[in-house]
Amino acid sequence: MCGRYASSRKPEDLARLFGVESWDPDEAPAPAWNIAPTVPVHAVLERPLKGADPQAGPVRQLRPLRWGLVPSWAQSPAVAVKMINARSETVHEKPAYRRCFASRRCLLPADGYYEWVAPEAEPGAPRKGRAPKQAYFITPADGSVMAMAGLYEFWRDPKAPQDHPDAWWATCTVITTAAEPALAAVHPRMPLALTPDSWDAWLDPALNDPERVRALLVPPPPGLMEVRPVSAAVGSVRNDGPELQRRWQPVPAEGGTTLF
Repeated sequence: MCGRYASSRKPEDLARLFGVESWDPDEAPAPAWNIAPTVPVHAVLERPLKGADPQAGPVRQLRPLRWGLVPSWAQSPAVAVKMINARSETVHEKPAYRRCFASRRCLLPADGYYEWVAPEAEPGAPRKGRAPKQAYFITPADGSVMAMAGLYEFWRDPKAPQDHPDAWWATCTVITTAAEPALAAVHPRMPLALTPDSWDAWLDPALNDPERVRALLVPPPPGLMEVRPVSAAVGSVRNDGPELQRRWQPVPAEGGTTLF
């Protein structure tokens, strides 16, 4: 599961990296080192520009999307918190995702993502007094950007007037896959990051054959990620800054060991 991640690159740098043709600096989310569900995030996608001729072709854009997908048929946006992730094994068949899997795919740039591991405890030991969970930041070892595979959807708020700025919600989800062996000790799932050679096909809305799209869901080779213990401060969404990604040396509990 990916429930918290970081995306601190400047939009102009992301636009250059992903070959973006259009983006609005006024809409760009601020750099963030502690992104939680339901907040706006950077997304790379291809679709006609807002207000353009419907017959115009798709344009690669950098757009803000709220993290937590709200299906077009949802009664309420409250479902977003339950749809921050979609499993790669079943995303093509789940009612909430299969339509956008066919034609509304995106890339979600990230520095890396966070996971938490609870220390082992003796069987029957009381919960009170147990050591707190250890936070880890998982990031490309070479400092490159993770291009997390994502889906996006539009939801119309029936209670909002047509001209209300929140009449339409643009939301997204992160596709996850089984964690590579070196990361499984932290969590059995990980975001599915796509390599540059598959970006064009993944973003192409004309590619709508589910089987051909599924063939793109291939994780990068194992061994490219660094697992870094970080401060417990990342556990609070009120904390946000580059210091959250710095390596922190945990002190093993008496008789225990640390993972990394």
